[in-house]
Amino acid sequence: MKSTSRTLLAAALVLGVVAGPAVPPALAATSSPADTSPATASARSGIPELEAAIADLPTSDATAALVRVGGTEGVWRGSSGVHDLTTNRPADPAGRFRAGSVTKVFTAAVALQLAAEGTLDLDRTARSYLPELIPASYGKVTVRQLLNHTHGIPAADVPGGTVEEWYADRFRIHDPEKMVRSATAKKREFAPGEKQHYLNIGYTTAALIIERITGDTYEDQVTHRILKPLGLRDTYLPGTDPHIAGEHNHGYQTMRLDDGTTGLRDVSVWGPTDGWAAGDIISTTADLERFIKALFQGRVVRGPLLREMFTLPKVADFSTGDPAAYSVGLSMKKLGGREVWGKSGSRWGYNTGIVSTRDGSRTLVYSVNSTNAKGQEMSTVVRNIMVAAYGSP
Repeated sequence: MKSTSRTLLAAALVLGVVAGPAVPPALAATSSPADTSPATASARSGIPELEAAIADLPTSDATAALVRVGGTEGVWRGSSGVHDLTTNRPADPAGRFRAGSVTKVFTAAVALQLAAEGTLDLDRTARSYLPELIPASYGKVTVRQLLNHTHGIPAADVPGGTVEEWYADRFRIHDPEKMVRSATAKKREFAPGEKQHYLNIGYTTAALIIERITGDTYEDQVTHRILKPLGLRDTYLPGTDPHIAGEHNHGYQTMRLDDGTTGLRDVSVWGPTDGWAAGDIISTTADLERFIKALFQGRVVRGPLLREMFTLPKVADFSTGDPAAYSVGLSMKKLGGREVWGKSGSRWGYNTGIVSTRDGSRTLVYSVNSTNAKGQEMSTVVRNIMVAAYGSP
């Protein structure tokens, strides 16, 4: 791709000196026209748990939360917290946010569409598409392995080692080809197809393959194949722009401040290019709900290839030894005694998730403005939302 075409679950930390006063949550349950159905009526019993999951924001864990639950079991909408800690006005339920690794679902869907059209072969090697970029040491890695995280390529090098260093460097433009070169210059973590390690680099590489075979930018392919057909008017790929266009609830991160104290810094403006096709999309809960419903109904990826998104590779996780949890684009968890599929995403100041039962009986989309969104532990608010919507693991 020409460089010009590209120029375009967290531990709660104590809130620091920037913390604003607590604001009463703005909660609302919105019912569908089919409210009289038994399924919807029974689903209402979940409203108190969902309200409790996002009540009393802002807290040390999060400043805002937006939640949409849908499907044949019932409909619920709720929001809580503040638009920003300066005005303390209520959070905007329709606000845009950074959806992080939810981007991978869009990338995977485009790749699977191309596979259905016969222009992309999932069993063909990445090197055969990008011979000048992928070295011989990674010559056996297939496109499918890029998409289900079984490729064995280590993470790309990104300067910095602390949130403060990354914040200071937040406007750096990261070139995807250079990121792939830095990753593939290292020794492989494991033989292709042998284990699973969830990393961004597979999706960065897959997007470069999408561009190579289509002669188009990754951004245009997602826009023309998914965003426009589904009418996702509030979803876009930001290119190099560090701002979130339009109304959005501000994201904050606990970090060391300029005066040496620890507190919250507004991190809403942050360059997205380190994530690109693995994590840069900006959206709303309404758009993501429409997207996951269409995806699970087979209206985005059609035919047998949709099964790729619901097939876990029979390998172990590289770090834990547990069974693989990621398919092509999605991941699977067992909650409340049933399988739920979806994808979470994190960018500084924002945690996002799109989740559904396989039959679409209950969907969940959330955006939580977590104060440690990229921490090692799942946000308490996110965990409570998931349990309220589906039940305990």
